Amino acid sequence: MKQIIVPIAFMTMVAFITVGRPLARAWARRLERGLDRTPALDADARARLERMEQAIEAMAVEVERVAEGQRFTTKLLSERAVPRDAVPRAVAPADHLEARRA
Repeated sequence: MKQIIVPIAFMTMVAFITVGRPLARAWARRLERGLDRTPALDADARARLERMEQAIEAMAVEVERVAEGQRFTTKLLSERAVPRDAVPRAVAPADHLEARRA
């Protein structure tokens, strides 16, 4: 009985490989073709996307200009700031009243 099982199993395996391999390859190719397909854009959609891209680039340039202006203003204000020691101390209201009484 064991002597018959080995050839039967071998022939079954050969038949399965012979039939199964081409079927598996065809199925894989079909999946690849289905996944690689990108929806084609019509001319109107392409033109719209190009206009959006140009608008976004223009906004990025303007944002960079605003940021550069902010950095420049901050630099000017920090250079113009007076050190704390040079600013006279404000007189507190209680000190002011005591100075009047004296």
